Amino acid sequence: MASLHLLINNTPHDIEIAPDTPLLWVLRDQLNLTGTKYGCGMGLCGACTVHLDGEAVRSCQTPVSTVGQRKITTIEGLSAGSDHPVELAWIAEQVPQCGYCQCGQIMSAAALLAKTPRPSDDDIDNAMAGNLCRCGVYQRIRRAIHRAAQGA
Repeated sequence: MASLHLLINNTPHDIEIAPDTPLLWVLRDQLNLTGTKYGCGMGLCGACTVHLDGEAVRSCQTPVSTVGQRKITTIEGLSAGSDHPVELAWIAEQVPQCGYCQCGQIMSAAALLAKTPRPSDDDIDNAMAGNLCRCGVYQRIRRAIHRAAQGA
């Protein structure tokens, strides 16, 4: 067991946990932040995407001991009132079908727009390639990212 100090959604958390525990399980099981989803457990689907200092990472493959002092942002911390431009665009474009992958999709899209405010279709495809959607709403996702980039 290790004592770790984490900054999650701008709130400090002190936890005692095995250092090799995936960040996903710390978020979901220890801190009850269940917006971050378990998908495949191998970092292939993107359902567990969170931000570490603004970078999209797969929390199922990130041992909590490697986080260090980096700022962790989950879907719950992306915006105070679910009014992040990506979240608003997701609603406007009616992106979700089943919705399971959407938190990871939104987190990846937000990280993309933070780095590339006016992404091309290729930028979007490259940034979102690691996020799988079993419902196949990829065209709606792309439209929503373009909408969020335009601030509409």
